Amino acid sequence: MIEVSNVSIRYGRGLDGVEAVEDVSFHVERGGSLAFIGPSGCGKTTLLFGIAGLLAPSKGSIVVDGTPVTGTRREIALILQNAGLLPWKTVWQNANLSLMLRHEYPKKTAEEVLRDLGLIEVRSRFPTELSEGMKRRVGIARALSMAPSVMLMDEPLASLDTLTRERIQDLFLALWKDHHFSLILVTHDIEEAAFLGQKIVVLTERPTRIKEIVGNPQMGTVGYRTTAAYRETLVRLREVLER
Repeated sequence: MIEVSNVSIRYGRGLDGVEAVEDVSFHVERGGSLAFIGPSGCGKTTLLFGIAGLLAPSKGSIVVDGTPVTGTRREIALILQNAGLLPWKTVWQNANLSLMLRHEYPKKTAEEVLRDLGLIEVRSRFPTELSEGMKRRVGIARALSMAPSVMLMDEPLASLDTLTRERIQDLFLALWKDHHFSLILVTHDIEEAAFLGQKIVVLTERPTRIKEIVGNPQMGTVGYRTTAAYRETLVRLREVLER
Protein backbone atom coordinates (compact mmCIF):
# COMPACT_ATOMS: atom_id res chain seq x y z
CA MET A 1 0.00 0.00 0.00
CA ILE A 2 1.07 3.59 -0.69
CA GLU A 3 0.07 6.03 2.05
CA VAL A 4 0.59 9.76 1.59
CA SER A 5 -0.33 11.62 4.78
CA ASN A 6 -0.57 15.43 5.08
CA VAL A 7 2.36 15.90 2.71
CA SER A 8 3.74 19.32 1.83
CA ILE A 9 6.80 19.82 -0.40
CA ARG A 10 8.65 23.12 -0.57
CA TYR A 11 11.40 24.33 -2.86
CA GLY A 12 13.94 26.65 -1.18
CA ARG A 13 13.86 28.25 2.23
CA GLY A 14 12.71 31.43 3.89
CA LEU A 15 11.13 34.22 1.87
CA ASP A 16 12.52 32.78 -1.35
CA GLY A 17 10.89 29.40 -0.78
CA VAL A 18 8.01 28.17 -2.91
CA GLU A 19 5.33 25.81 -1.63
CA ALA A 20 4.67 23.31 -4.44
CA VAL A 21 2.49 20.77 -2.61
CA GLU A 22 0.38 21.57 0.44
CA ASP A 23 -1.25 19.12 2.86
CA VAL A 24 -2.03 16.28 0.44
CA SER A 25 -3.32 12.91 1.69
CA PHE A 26 -4.43 9.80 -0.19
CA HIS A 27 -3.69 6.08 -0.38
CA VAL A 28 -3.38 3.42 -3.05
CA GLU A 29 -4.14 -0.18 -2.19
CA ARG A 30 -1.52 -2.80 -3.05
CA GLY A 31 -1.98 -3.55 -6.74
CA GLY A 32 -4.31 -0.57 -7.20
CA SER A 33 -4.05 2.32 -9.64
CA LEU A 34 -4.38 6.08 -9.30
CA ALA A 35 -4.06 8.98 -11.75
CA PHE A 36 -3.15 12.60 -10.99
CA ILE A 37 -4.66 15.28 -13.20
CA GLY A 38 -4.63 19.06 -12.85
CA PRO A 39 -3.38 22.33 -14.33
CA SER A 40 0.08 22.58 -15.89
CA GLY A 41 2.76 23.35 -13.30
CA CYS A 42 0.46 22.63 -10.35
CA GLY A 43 2.85 20.17 -8.67
CA LYS A 44 1.85 16.77 -10.05
CA THR A 45 5.42 15.79 -10.90
CA THR A 46 6.71 17.17 -7.60
CA LEU A 47 4.30 14.90 -5.74
CA LEU A 48 5.32 11.93 -7.88
CA PHE A 49 9.01 12.63 -7.19
CA GLY A 50 8.24 12.68 -3.48
CA ILE A 51 6.74 9.17 -3.72
CA ALA A 52 9.78 8.07 -5.76
CA GLY A 53 12.10 9.27 -2.97
CA LEU A 54 13.70 11.96 -5.13
CA LEU A 55 12.25 14.84 -3.08
CA ALA A 56 11.77 14.92 0.68
CA PRO A 57 8.50 16.30 2.10
CA SER A 58 8.82 19.43 4.24
CA LYS A 59 5.87 18.08 6.21
CA GLY A 60 3.96 14.82 6.47
CA SER A 61 4.95 11.29 5.50
CA ILE A 62 5.03 8.90 2.54
CA VAL A 63 4.94 5.19 3.36
CA VAL A 64 5.20 2.33 0.85
CA ASP A 65 4.44 -1.21 2.00
CA GLY A 66 4.82 -0.20 5.63
CA THR A 67 8.24 1.50 5.24
CA PRO A 68 8.70 5.31 5.14
CA VAL A 69 10.17 6.60 1.89
CA THR A 70 13.46 8.33 2.72
CA GLY A 71 15.22 7.90 -0.63
CA THR A 72 15.06 5.91 -3.84
CA ARG A 73 14.15 2.23 -3.52
CA ARG A 74 14.56 -0.66 -5.91
CA GLU A 75 10.92 -1.70 -5.71
CA ILE A 76 9.74 1.77 -6.83
CA ALA A 77 10.17 2.31 -10.59
CA LEU A 78 9.79 5.67 -12.34
CA ILE A 79 9.05 6.20 -16.03
CA LEU A 80 9.52 9.75 -17.32
CA GLN A 81 8.11 11.50 -20.39
CA ASN A 82 11.49 11.18 -22.07
CA ALA A 83 12.42 7.50 -22.16
CA GLY A 84 16.03 8.51 -21.40
CA LEU A 85 17.58 5.82 -23.58
CA LEU A 86 21.35 5.72 -24.09
CA PRO A 87 21.88 6.09 -27.87
CA TRP A 88 25.04 3.96 -27.91
CA LYS A 89 23.31 0.96 -26.31
CA THR A 90 20.95 -1.53 -27.93
CA VAL A 91 17.33 -2.13 -26.99
CA TRP A 92 18.39 -5.14 -24.90
CA GLN A 93 21.11 -3.16 -23.10
CA ASN A 94 18.83 -0.17 -22.45
CA ALA A 95 16.03 -2.41 -21.21
CA ASN A 96 18.34 -4.09 -18.71
CA LEU A 97 20.41 -1.03 -17.79
CA SER A 98 19.18 -0.87 -14.20
CA LEU A 99 20.20 -4.49 -13.57
CA MET A 100 23.58 -4.02 -15.24
CA LEU A 101 24.35 -0.95 -13.14
CA ARG A 102 23.76 -3.14 -10.09
CA HIS A 103 26.08 -5.78 -11.58
CA GLU A 104 23.20 -8.19 -11.89
CA TYR A 105 22.76 -10.38 -14.96
CA PRO A 106 19.43 -9.90 -16.77
CA LYS A 107 16.87 -12.37 -15.52
CA LYS A 108 15.12 -14.92 -17.70
CA THR A 109 11.99 -12.79 -17.48
CA ALA A 110 13.77 -9.95 -19.31
CA GLU A 111 13.29 -11.74 -22.60
CA GLU A 112 9.65 -12.40 -21.75
CA VAL A 113 9.14 -8.68 -21.01
CA LEU A 114 10.63 -7.69 -24.36
CA ARG A 115 8.40 -10.23 -26.08
CA ASP A 116 5.31 -8.95 -24.24
CA LEU A 117 6.19 -5.41 -25.31
CA GLY A 118 6.71 -6.38 -28.95
CA LEU A 119 10.44 -5.60 -28.81
CA ILE A 120 12.07 -9.01 -29.08
CA GLU A 121 12.61 -8.65 -32.85
CA VAL A 122 14.39 -5.30 -32.41
CA ARG A 123 16.50 -6.23 -29.37
CA SER A 124 19.76 -5.55 -31.27
CA ARG A 125 18.72 -2.17 -32.66
CA PHE A 126 19.80 1.23 -31.33
CA PRO A 127 17.39 4.00 -30.22
CA THR A 128 17.89 6.01 -33.42
CA GLU A 129 16.41 3.08 -35.35
CA LEU A 130 13.19 3.04 -33.30
CA SER A 131 9.87 4.88 -33.55
CA GLU A 132 8.80 7.08 -30.61
CA GLY A 133 6.29 4.42 -29.54
CA MET A 134 9.02 1.77 -29.47
CA LYS A 135 11.31 4.04 -27.44
CA ARG A 136 8.58 4.46 -24.82
CA ARG A 137 8.15 0.68 -24.68
CA VAL A 138 11.88 0.24 -24.07
CA GLY A 139 11.54 2.64 -21.13
CA ILE A 140 8.69 0.50 -19.79
CA ALA A 141 10.81 -2.64 -20.22
CA ARG A 142 13.65 -1.06 -18.23
CA ALA A 143 11.28 -0.26 -15.37
CA LEU A 144 9.81 -3.78 -15.41
CA SER A 145 13.27 -5.40 -15.40
CA MET A 146 13.54 -4.53 -11.69
CA ALA A 147 10.24 -6.33 -10.93
CA PRO A 148 8.87 -3.27 -9.05
CA SER A 149 5.96 -3.35 -6.64
CA VAL A 150 5.22 0.31 -7.44
CA MET A 151 5.23 1.86 -10.93
CA LEU A 152 5.26 5.66 -11.17
CA MET A 153 4.70 7.26 -14.57
CA ASP A 154 5.13 10.95 -15.40
CA GLU A 155 3.25 11.66 -18.65
CA PRO A 156 4.92 8.70 -20.40
CA LEU A 157 2.76 9.02 -23.53
CA ALA A 158 2.96 12.77 -24.12
CA SER A 159 3.48 13.84 -27.76
CA LEU A 160 2.42 10.46 -29.19
CA ASP A 161 -0.39 10.25 -31.74
CA THR A 162 -3.83 9.11 -30.54
CA LEU A 163 -3.70 5.54 -31.88
CA THR A 164 -0.20 4.92 -30.50
CA ARG A 165 -1.25 6.36 -27.14
CA GLU A 166 -4.27 4.06 -26.96
CA ARG A 167 -2.21 0.99 -27.91
CA ILE A 168 0.32 1.72 -25.16
CA GLN A 169 -2.46 2.52 -22.67
CA ASP A 170 -3.88 -0.94 -23.44
CA LEU A 171 -0.38 -2.33 -22.90
CA PHE A 172 -0.04 -0.54 -19.53
CA LEU A 173 -3.38 -2.00 -18.46
CA ALA A 174 -2.34 -5.53 -19.44
CA LEU A 175 1.02 -5.18 -17.66
CA TRP A 176 -0.67 -3.82 -14.53
CA LYS A 177 -3.00 -6.82 -14.46
CA ASP A 178 -0.20 -9.33 -15.17
CA HIS A 179 2.52 -7.95 -12.87
CA HIS A 180 0.27 -6.76 -9.99
CA PHE A 181 2.25 -3.57 -9.27
CA SER A 182 0.65 -0.48 -7.76
CA LEU A 183 0.37 2.21 -10.43
CA ILE A 184 0.44 6.00 -10.11
CA LEU A 185 0.15 8.03 -13.31
CA VAL A 186 0.60 11.76 -13.92
CA THR A 187 -1.24 12.93 -17.03
CA HIS A 188 -2.83 15.99 -18.65
CA ASP A 189 -5.16 13.75 -20.62
CA ILE A 190 -8.63 13.26 -19.10
CA GLU A 191 -9.30 10.14 -21.19
CA GLU A 192 -5.99 8.58 -20.14
CA ALA A 193 -6.74 9.28 -16.47
CA ALA A 194 -10.17 7.69 -16.79
CA PHE A 195 -8.82 4.65 -18.63
CA LEU A 196 -5.95 3.85 -16.24
CA GLY A 197 -6.99 5.20 -12.83
CA GLN A 198 -9.21 3.34 -10.36
CA LYS A 199 -9.04 6.62 -8.45
CA ILE A 200 -8.43 9.96 -10.14
CA VAL A 201 -7.00 12.70 -7.95
CA VAL A 202 -7.89 16.14 -9.31
CA LEU A 203 -5.38 18.72 -8.12
CA THR A 204 -5.64 22.49 -7.75
CA GLU A 205 -3.31 25.24 -8.93
CA ARG A 206 0.01 25.56 -7.07
CA PRO A 207 0.48 25.09 -4.22
CA THR A 208 -1.35 21.94 -5.15
CA ARG A 209 -4.06 20.55 -2.94
CA ILE A 210 -6.59 17.84 -3.65
CA LYS A 211 -9.73 19.31 -5.18
CA GLU A 212 -11.52 15.98 -5.36
CA ILE A 213 -10.86 12.25 -5.66
CA VAL A 214 -13.10 10.73 -8.33
CA GLY A 215 -13.80 7.01 -7.99
CA ASN A 216 -13.61 4.92 -11.16
CA PRO A 217 -14.40 1.36 -10.01
CA GLN A 218 -15.19 -0.11 -13.45
CA MET A 219 -11.79 0.86 -14.86
CA GLY A 220 -10.05 -2.16 -16.38
CA THR A 221 -13.19 -3.99 -17.47
CA VAL A 222 -13.33 -5.32 -21.02
CA GLY A 223 -14.21 -2.63 -23.58
CA TYR A 224 -14.24 0.08 -20.92
CA ARG A 225 -13.69 2.93 -23.42
CA THR A 226 -17.08 2.14 -24.99
CA THR A 227 -19.09 2.01 -21.76
CA ALA A 228 -21.47 4.51 -20.19
CA ALA A 229 -19.40 4.40 -16.97
CA TYR A 230 -16.33 5.63 -18.85
CA ARG A 231 -18.26 8.50 -20.45
CA GLU A 232 -19.76 9.44 -17.08
CA THR A 233 -16.29 9.53 -15.53
CA LEU A 234 -15.08 11.88 -18.30
CA VAL A 235 -18.03 14.20 -17.69
CA ARG A 236 -17.40 14.19 -13.95
CA LEU A 237 -13.69 14.97 -14.40
CA ARG A 238 -14.47 17.91 -16.67
CA GLU A 239 -16.96 19.27 -14.14
CA VAL A 240 -14.40 19.09 -11.31
CA LEU A 241 -11.60 20.61 -13.41
CA GLU A 242 -13.77 23.51 -14.52
CA ARG A 243 -15.06 24.25 -11.04
